[in-house]
Amino acid sequence: MQSTNEKEKTTILGIIPRYAALPLLIVVAWNMCVYFGNRIFSSNLYHYDFTTSLDEKIPLIPWTIVIYLGCYLFWIINYILSCRDNREKALRFTSADVIGKTVCLLFYVFLPTTNVRPEIVGNDVFSQMMNWLYGTDAADNLLPSIHCFVSWMCFIGVRNSPKVPSWWKEASFAIAIAICISTLTTKQHILIDVFSGVLLAEICYALADKFPVLTKLPVI
Repeated sequence: MQSTNEKEKTTILGIIPRYAALPLLIVVAWNMCVYFGNRIFSSNLYHYDFTTSLDEKIPLIPWTIVIYLGCYLFWIINYILSCRDNREKALRFTSADVIGKTVCLLFYVFLPTTNVRPEIVGNDVFSQMMNWLYGTDAADNLLPSIHCFVSWMCFIGVRNSPKVPSWWKEASFAIAIAICISTLTTKQHILIDVFSGVLLAEICYALADKFPVLTKLPVI
């Protein structure tokens, strides 16, 4: 039987360190609970619309839905990369995610928000994708933006990693910014959602250094 130290040196599929497997599973599970579960409590509540005149000036750009939906691959890659340095950093990173999603849950339940989406009039493939997105994703769970929170966490997780090349750190920054912009140009979010999502990521990563809530997890 392997000791904990021996398990920490092994990986799953040669990619995910064993010490990060359970924390990453918890991150995914808690994300689903927060995003879908809060609607049990908030769906019948009044939803506030904080759209400003500046938000209204941001144009709808249907092709940016490719960036908006393509983020999932970026998230998978960078969440794994963010956990590969060592167990301590992996637990801090995943703890920050869990703390941040818990804050999102509180906002979604006690300050639910919405926005008014524009009518999609085009027949091109991007417009059709936009109609599909609007039809499958309700205009709620907006403040803070989980899309922006997770994308910025992807940058935070690699920006100081000695194992990640500089070009990917720079690319991660650019991709995170592009995703944040896409949440605006697809009219899925407004400015306050974006900035609060980014700020939340920075705050939670700082907090997780002092309150790493997942430190007691076993290595599987």
